[in-house]
Parts: sequence; C-alpha cells; structure tokens
Amino acid sequence: MNTGSIDPPNPGVKPRSYDASRRRAGAARTHTRVLEVAERLLLSKGYAATSLAAIATAAEVSVELIYKTFGGKAGLVREIQRRGLLGAGPVPAPERSDAVSGTDIDARSLLNEWTRLSTEVAPRVAPIMLLVRSAAETDADLGDLLEQMAAQRLERMAVNAERLTAHAGVRHELTVEHIRDVMWTYTSPDLYDLLVGQRGWTVDQYRDFLFRGLTGQLLES
Repeated sequence: MNTGSIDPPNPGVKPRSYDASRRRAGAARTHTRVLEVAERLLLSKGYAATSLAAIATAAEVSVELIYKTFGGKAGLVREIQRRGLLGAGPVPAPERSDAVSGTDIDARSLLNEWTRLSTEVAPRVAPIMLLVRSAAETDADLGDLLEQMAAQRLERMAVNAERLTAHAGVRHELTVEHIRDVMWTYTSPDLYDLLVGQRGWTVDQYRDFLFRGLTGQLLES
C-alpha cells in the first residue's frame, strides 16, 4: 500500500552531485542580455525616457531581478560603464595597460599602446559618460555617478602620467600634473564625440589624432 513515504536511497547508487555550472552560465547570459538591452534603449531613447519596465520587458526578465542584480537604473548605467572600460579583449584593458607600463619600452611606444587601448574603450564608454552627464542635471543618483566617474578617470590619468615619466623620451620640463592634464584632455569623451560622433571620423583617424597629439605635447622632439 502506498503510504506517501519516500523510499530510502539505494545504498549502491552514488548520489549525483549538483552541477552549478549550467545555472551560472545561464545567469551570466541573462546578465549580459540585460546590459546590452539597457545600453541600447538608454542610448537611443535617453535616460529619463527609458523605464526599468521597458528594459525588463525587452530583456525578458522581471523588474525585481534588475533591482536585485543592479540596484535600479543608475546601477545599470554604472555596470554598463564598468563593462565598457574592460575593452574588447579577453584580458581587461586596464590590466593590459598596467602590464605594458611595466615593460622596458620608450615613452613613444608606451603612448602608442595606450592610444590603441583608448581607441578600443572609447566607443564603449564615451556615449555612456555623455549620457550620464546629460541626465545628471535632473537626477541625483546620476549626479553622484558622474562625480565618481570623473574622479576615477582623473585618477587613472594621474597613474598613467606617473608611469610615463619612468620611460625614456618624455619632455623633462613637464610635471606629472601637466602630463596628467594633457592625457585627461585628449582622452575625454567630449573629444571622441566631437570627432567621431559629430564629424564622422573613423576610429583609426581618431587613434592617429590621439597618438600625434599626445606625442607632440609630451615627448621630446
């Protein structure tokens, strides 16, 4: 007679271990899909006009999942920007930048590598930074994010400037602060938008402009 009890496990059968790899892979795909959908909608419609409900519907997830994962719309923007800074390669762009800084090359070769990485990252990050700046005028969360992004970029340029001075070929009369400010200006999202976004330059032309400008400003003749 069936009493509703569960039969004890067969002692001769080893229990199947739980494989979480499939669940993790699915969660990663969902994470990427939400970010890609959010980025597309935010850049096409604007921050204020893009609701979390619209992002959730397009990404086929719940609004609750977005809140749980990203903490809301500002958190989504933060993660999109962070992902953009990683670049396109299998190794994050900041790590590649740090690695090449430690090699025994001259300043000109180092700037060449940095402009290549900047050109890789700019198309992914510049539009988001400009979106944040525009939305920060009316959204306090975006205002805070804008300040954080600006501080992080300036700090990164300060680190790069310090590292550049350790390589041969830098103009000896320049201070680290001056080098930082030159690099900060040339790699600004505004400059990328002016040349590529508004004037229709190719990315290769933009990279050449960066390299010629930085080497002309910072290196010995």
